[in-house]
Amino acid sequence: MMERFSQWLTPDRSDLLFRLFFSLIFLGVGAEHLFADDLLQRLMPLWVPAKRLVSIVCGIILISGGAMVLIGYQLRKAAVLLGAFLIVVTAAVHLPALLVTPSFVTPESSWLWTVLQRSNFAKNLCLLGVCFYLYNYTPGKYSWTFWQQNRQRQRED
Repeated sequence: MMERFSQWLTPDRSDLLFRLFFSLIFLGVGAEHLFADDLLQRLMPLWVPAKRLVSIVCGIILISGGAMVLIGYQLRKAAVLLGAFLIVVTAAVHLPALLVTPSFVTPESSWLWTVLQRSNFAKNLCLLGVCFYLYNYTPGKYSWTFWQQNRQRQRED
């Protein structure tokens, strides 16, 4: 059974699955920022101005970067875009939220706030690590990059 799975999971399929699963969080959260951000706005720090506008900009960044990773298009730019976003959000939102519990969080639920912020902080660090990996990554044959390279070679022939 393991041999059959190994034959099915070629490097190109593995690459596609890697990009699919990695991009899902950015596409999903990006869509949430654009279309259903009521909770996100309430969880934003008080110092964030124009919360709806900030949410829209974040959604565009997340969907753009996630889509680029998904289709395997300009991965270096996608890695920088998403990596920069993760650094800013982690440093400006999740790190301070680990240190200070907002006034709207009741003492009974402060443990939940702490768990939420710790998990978001750790998740963002993991995602940032993948962005560093993607910076020098070459996608496989199920990618826009591969398609473009083949098309270029055909024109040259």
